[in-house]
Amino acid sequence: MVVFAGDHGLAARGVSAFPSDVTWQMVENFLAGGAAVSVLARQYGLALTVVDCGVARDIAPREAAPGQPRLLLRKVAPGTQDASTGPAMSAAQCAQALNNGIELVRDLPGNVLLLGEMGIANTSVASLLLARLCGLPIAECTGAGTGLDAAGIERKRAVLQQALDANAAATTPLDALAALGGYEVATMVGAVLQAAHERRVILVDGFITSAAVLGGLPIAAPSSAALRVRPPLGRARAWLDAGTIAGRAAAGPGPAPGRRLGRRAGLAAAAIGLRHLARDGEF
Repeated sequence: MVVFAGDHGLAARGVSAFPSDVTWQMVENFLAGGAAVSVLARQYGLALTVVDCGVARDIAPREAAPGQPRLLLRKVAPGTQDASTGPAMSAAQCAQALNNGIELVRDLPGNVLLLGEMGIANTSVASLLLARLCGLPIAECTGAGTGLDAAGIERKRAVLQQALDANAAATTPLDALAALGGYEVATMVGAVLQAAHERRVILVDGFITSAAVLGGLPIAAPSSAALRVRPPLGRARAWLDAGTIAGRAAAGPGPAPGRRLGRRAGLAAAAIGLRHLARDGEF
């Protein structure tokens, strides 16, 4: 399992209920073993890798003890620019993030890739990518995220519309990813492309990782037939659940939807369930 982390310039516009400092704090929690996904990974022997793709604060390098989460430093920059005033990243920065994801998966053992993420304001990035790539109104793609009230949701939608307007020329998948995406999302897209090329199984849980897969499908082109995606558990989002994006990405349902888990812990639980199904010859 790989958790991709990055910060976003949009966070300064009040699109999230939490400050961007929470990103690095959660990264440290993953590495210390205190997060739910860390506990599940440790309990069931899942290899957990946390990647600093663009966290605003520097994460100190460290050696992981056997069985503990591993840290990879693949920072392109300390957070993206504010997409409401122009591109979130340059084409070169986006290409670097994509390549980081490709190289990362090349070095991973196994045949299953579990996608996780962490980044304050990255639900905004996912909303922007869904709106631009699928031609949907931003209001239909935007919700409360981590807990905005009604006024906060309206403010978020207004800021995201500004981002779409400021980057109106970014219509191709790669241009949209650079203009509206995040470093952790672009790195995830690269990881998805490489995993598809290697015909690995990819497990997706949550809005942001689903948006990364959605962004990767048109880039993959002919190789997309190798992309095997099964969005598993996680909490249904009243404003936009993973099934909406899954339908657009032609992905099948997960093995056991409806459990009350966060998106990273839900993904780990799904992987554990699939391991048992594979052992019993049912998957």
